Amino acid sequence: MIDVTGIVDRLGATFIEKTGRCVEGVLAVRAPARTEVAGNHTDHEGGRVIAASLDRCIEGLTAPNGTDTIRVYSAGHDLVAVGLDSLEPSEAEYVTSTALVRGMAAQMALTGRRPAGFDLVMASDIPAGGGLSSSAAYELALCRAMEALWPGREIDNVEAAQLAQRVERDWFGKPCGLMDQLAVSMGGLSYMDFAEERPATRRLALDFADYGLALCLTDVGCDHSAYTDEYAAVPAEMRKVARALGGRRLCDVRELQLVERLPELRRKLGDRMVLRALHYWQEMELVDARWEALGARDLARFLLLTERSGASSAMFLQNVSVGGAREQDAMVAIALSTRLLQGRGATRIHGGGFGGSIQAFVPTELLDAYVEGMDACFGAGACQVYRISGEGAQAQWV
Repeated sequence: MIDVTGIVDRLGATFIEKTGRCVEGVLAVRAPARTEVAGNHTDHEGGRVIAASLDRCIEGLTAPNGTDTIRVYSAGHDLVAVGLDSLEPSEAEYVTSTALVRGMAAQMALTGRRPAGFDLVMASDIPAGGGLSSSAAYELALCRAMEALWPGREIDNVEAAQLAQRVERDWFGKPCGLMDQLAVSMGGLSYMDFAEERPATRRLALDFADYGLALCLTDVGCDHSAYTDEYAAVPAEMRKVARALGGRRLCDVRELQLVERLPELRRKLGDRMVLRALHYWQEMELVDARWEALGARDLARFLLLTERSGASSAMFLQNVSVGGAREQDAMVAIALSTRLLQGRGATRIHGGGFGGSIQAFVPTELLDAYVEGMDACFGAGACQVYRISGEGAQAQWV
């Protein structure tokens, strides 16, 4: 359940200031950040991942405003005002909050709802551009708000995630898999299999802190949103390999088919595409092995496999750096993290890569020195310690 009282305490005065109305009878919304625990760039190919919601979130208060305009007041950002006369996507709005609001209104209209204006006052402690899916949290907060404000049928976690994915892809202009949105929608630590249109999911109650590990994410100071084209090239290249082998996604074909035609495909597609496809199959094995290790509470094996995954992302997937003398922030962060861990724990690129953040599982006795070392390089507060949150995106009337 949402901490309604806490949200009112934190945002009530701002809601009154911005909207001119009291907070009685308003709707509280909350959507968490997410972390990818396993499965780097596999979801968009029908693969498997492990993901978790985190103890950072977007939260808000909202109420109808009697107009045909949605107004979103986000702390630290300009007002977003979206008229409901047109809900079509526009390239001019790509990579903007306006696109997310317009797109979600359009998707919710397809569920049979009639869009109407409302005011939404929001605040977030999710680092923007740091690879924690602040955009997915924004989308799911909007989804749950619109679901409650506009009469219509109930929307389950998977459908909510699918609506949000379409918004990010078609209105926001960023091709993406479904992992981010589904992790935010579901909450908790989850295994997800994207082979079918409706993904299969499983949950596991586990707190890394109970096993002497801190989950750390370091913002490397390079906004990954600047590398949307690099990110988009990953699924595009993987699918070129799949099509060359007679499939649509890599889940449709077998690794052996690629190996048997390796010389031909290297000449035809180039080495990077082939390497990215090989990463996909290796990462699939590592996802399943890590889920099994977590289920058995074998954290030592989980850490060993996580290190192997990180190496595969760096060497084969190649989403840690885009090259150049001044564009290797994430690679520097991984190198420093590895030194600070002293052969213990595990570290890897996090999420889409190309900037954003790196992930580390740090033994608690090394935590203070680890955070100090990462902050010394990337700035005070760059390295944050997170806990898994069991709550997904939701809304509740005050």
